[in-house]
Amino acid sequence: MLLWLLLVLTPGRGQSGLEPKASLLLEPPWSTTFKGRTVTLICRGPRSPAQGHVSWYRDKNSLKENSEEIHIETSGDYTCKTRGSSISDPVHVEFSHKWLVLQARHPVFEGDNVTLRCQGKDDEKAKEKSYYKNGKKLGGTNKSDSIIVYSASRDKSIYHCTASRERFWGWWTETSDYLRIQVQELFPHPRLTASPSQPAEGSPVTLTCETRLPLQRSDVQLRFCFFRERQALGSGCSSSPELQIPAMWREDARSYWCQAQTVTLSVAKKSLRSYIHVRRVPVSGVNLEIQPREGKLIEGENLVLVCSVAKGTGTVTFSWHREGTQRSLGRKTQRSLSAELQVPSVKAHDAGKYYCAADNMQGPILSQRLRVTVAVPASRPVLTLRAPGAQALVGDTVELHCEAQTGSPPILYRFYHDGVTLGNSSAPSGGGVSFNLSLTAEHSGNYSCEADNGLGAQRSYRVILSVTVPATRPVLTLRAPRAQALVGDTVELHCEAQTGSPPILYRFYHDGVTLGSSSAPSGGGVSFNLSLTAEHFGNYSCEADNGVGAQRSEVVTLNVTGASTSKVTITVGVIGLLSVLGLAATATWVNCFRTQRNPGGLSATGTPSYGPTAGQGHSLTGPCSSHTRELTCSEPALMELQPVYSNVGPGHGNVIYSQVSSIQHSKGNPENSPRMHQEDKEPAVIYSELKKGHPGGCAGQASSGGRAREDAAENYENVSCALSGVEH
Repeated sequence: MLLWLLLVLTPGRGQSGLEPKASLLLEPPWSTTFKGRTVTLICRGPRSPAQGHVSWYRDKNSLKENSEEIHIETSGDYTCKTRGSSISDPVHVEFSHKWLVLQARHPVFEGDNVTLRCQGKDDEKAKEKSYYKNGKKLGGTNKSDSIIVYSASRDKSIYHCTASRERFWGWWTETSDYLRIQVQELFPHPRLTASPSQPAEGSPVTLTCETRLPLQRSDVQLRFCFFRERQALGSGCSSSPELQIPAMWREDARSYWCQAQTVTLSVAKKSLRSYIHVRRVPVSGVNLEIQPREGKLIEGENLVLVCSVAKGTGTVTFSWHREGTQRSLGRKTQRSLSAELQVPSVKAHDAGKYYCAADNMQGPILSQRLRVTVAVPASRPVLTLRAPGAQALVGDTVELHCEAQTGSPPILYRFYHDGVTLGNSSAPSGGGVSFNLSLTAEHSGNYSCEADNGLGAQRSYRVILSVTVPATRPVLTLRAPRAQALVGDTVELHCEAQTGSPPILYRFYHDGVTLGSSSAPSGGGVSFNLSLTAEHFGNYSCEADNGVGAQRSEVVTLNVTGASTSKVTITVGVIGLLSVLGLAATATWVNCFRTQRNPGGLSATGTPSYGPTAGQGHSLTGPCSSHTRELTCSEPALMELQPVYSNVGPGHGNVIYSQVSSIQHSKGNPENSPRMHQEDKEPAVIYSELKKGHPGGCAGQASSGGRAREDAAENYENVSCALSGVEH
């Protein structure tokens, strides 16, 4: 274990001007002792005994003690403070648990002889004591309790001791902990001061070599020596810390230093070197001139500053300054009455008030202040378009903001659209200006602006403005191959908005249900094709959307011929035809059958259901069949549906029939028609009964108006009759 002896330096009032430090003494005066013993600490101020309250600290923690003396049994760094002193230097006291300890007397200063004592806990049993410095034995075996280390120095040497101890089995060698002695300064390095510090030529100067001794060594005699460069001053070293120089001249401006030493020369210390300036005749009449004389420059030109003095001797230091800055712009020292400084390529921040200073070691003298202005050409402006939303829409107000980041005001701004002037505005104090546009579709294009403050116009980069035109209400057109759309036809639904910024997304709807969508990247309209079935009957619409609001077209109704509705109008032409046919009605009905609505009848919506190929021109298939509730007779190989649709009214009663299709006997393939009537070559007609009549009734009144549709749950029947014996 390494023990430290921290020795106290207690200064008197000296160069620092602070209160002297308190002194901390030990009783007994050993820094190390055995654990379990007691050490008395004594605090001394500049006046002894200490007057008033005393503060004590261990390891920087305050102790609840306030007397001049305290008793301790715990290891640590101890300090104290009296009312008339600052806090003392720390003293480390160690209570060792070892049987053998090495002790050093406290305090020790530079040049002192240090007493080291090797002690055993039962010292009468300790024999053959030896002392070591940095691991090397000091002399031979020493049976005495202590040795003396002469003229202690502040090095980092470590010490320890050994001793022989008798035990019941023989002699045993004990070793102490290591001890490093930190020797206290006898006095600090002196400091040389001159009064006055910058004497004028021919005036006297007093040199003082300042240091201080601790209170415990206040009786030590010191001697002081003074030097200029390597030359000793005066009559040599003396006990006085001051030296008087009768007159200082220009050639006496040199480096000075001093040395303090003990009479025995065991301790000697030098001060740092101090340069003493000798003042010349002070300068006066300092003046600053600016070229060009008006002080008005354009950015990039050179500024010349000339500083001169009316009087002054010796070397003069000229310096140039701009108001508001701490560092000088330049400095020149020369034997002349004027000096010149050039500031190349001035910038805007170089504008301001300028002055110069002249100094020949008596303090700077300042000139008057002159203003310098720097005109800055306008920089390339930045054009910003500020719209109320993410997209510029027709009707929006867009702000065109043009601003040059640098440029001396006033600045005139001009705005351009595709090279054509829109307008202009001035910024008297600099900054930017704005120009507002109420947008139309014609405002799309390239925009730019220009900044001009009389030193050259600058044009901004182009900014593209795209004005978004909302899509107008589209028009839906249904294009069929014939005047009346038939099942199986392909119908083109064409949707187009007359105006609107592309791309435009079109959506198609059938009775409110989305059919599909298509985009027009370059504008215009799009088409959507339908291969018609009976279910395509209904209302159609479309929608145009280019991201700024969707627009829905007017509703267009598509009537698909071949798809029955719940109310059908009888045409005049068909009624006339049936009147002729009525003359031979008995001979023409060769086959009639009734069916319920679900198997082959009307669908749940009232639309005739013909199977997957009904109404599309394909041949009917399937044999004749007879069931309990239906009677069906068909000639699948000999009949084909003809796209003939009309309304038929039998004349009287409540039953209305709708002719759905006619069945044409095939004449080309007799081998495929084994069940064809021998002479039956006339077409058969299939009707759909739309409204049930009175029981037993056969006639009904045709109605072309009335209700739009009958109840979908009402029973309907299909009546199929084959006409024969009638001349086509």
